[in-house]
Amino acid sequence: MKQITTHKAIKTLSLSLLAIVFATQTSLAQDDFGGGSVIQTYTPSRLLQKGQWDIKWFNNLFTQTESTFTEGREPRQTFFTSTVDVFTGISEKSSFNVGLLLEFRSNVINDRYPLEVFEFSGERGTARSGFTSISPAIKFNPIKSINNFTIQSSLQIPLVDNETEEGVFLDQDGFIFQNRFFYDYSFPSGDWQIFTELNAEYNFGDNDDSFANDSLRLTPGIFLSYFPSSKFTVLALVQHSQLIDINNDFDQDFTSVGGGAKYQLTNALNLEFLYTNFVRGENTGLGETYNLGLRALF
Repeated sequence: MKQITTHKAIKTLSLSLLAIVFATQTSLAQDDFGGGSVIQTYTPSRLLQKGQWDIKWFNNLFTQTESTFTEGREPRQTFFTSTVDVFTGISEKSSFNVGLLLEFRSNVINDRYPLEVFEFSGERGTARSGFTSISPAIKFNPIKSINNFTIQSSLQIPLVDNETEEGVFLDQDGFIFQNRFFYDYSFPSGDWQIFTELNAEYNFGDNDDSFANDSLRLTPGIFLSYFPSSKFTVLALVQHSQLIDINNDFDQDFTSVGGGAKYQLTNALNLEFLYTNFVRGENTGLGETYNLGLRALF
């Protein structure tokens, strides 16, 4: 499968998403999401009702000048990942959702300026970009008495021919079976909420194609949110990721900490910003991420 690299493709996708999001605002102005805002009620651990749609456009920019492989400053590398997640409820009892995830990446190396990832130039030896994977997904509640505990399962199908070309890595050229376990707890006051996640990924495929094949990645995380109002929250987070290579060829781990905020723009639309810093790791880059997300629920 060939990767799609045109600037026109990503621009068309962006405009289409914005059109969908803003087209929903007027018709949803009077909707009631269970007595609270979407950012309070519909965390990732909650399922959609039948006929509801959840569209999220999330953008992550990771940039680094340090790693655990060498000491001192290295030539800057920047990796941009843009994902679109679309889910809908199909169960009368709100116990089962189906979805589709699409991922686009743009990477630049050799000390290029971080914002050059948005040029999508594909300059030989320093840059690559394109749609890299598509993932059908399901989301369900395994314990009916605990409606704030859900599991999201997906199969990530690669759209890249080669992980690395002329020294520039784009994305894994292998399949990923992913299971994400979500749980949240809201304190009685309504001002505080804890959200936890465990992401378990099994990487597989042709051993010669991907560095991560025949490996298991476990990524637990905890998020603590404070709500000054129902439409605004600030949060702090800690995440750890552990790659366990079954063949003992390559193990990797890193820990990141950060914080951010979410704001409910309308009953249908919310905006979020997150910052994280990789504070330690093994066989990994040590950098920081800037994340911006736009979500519509209707």
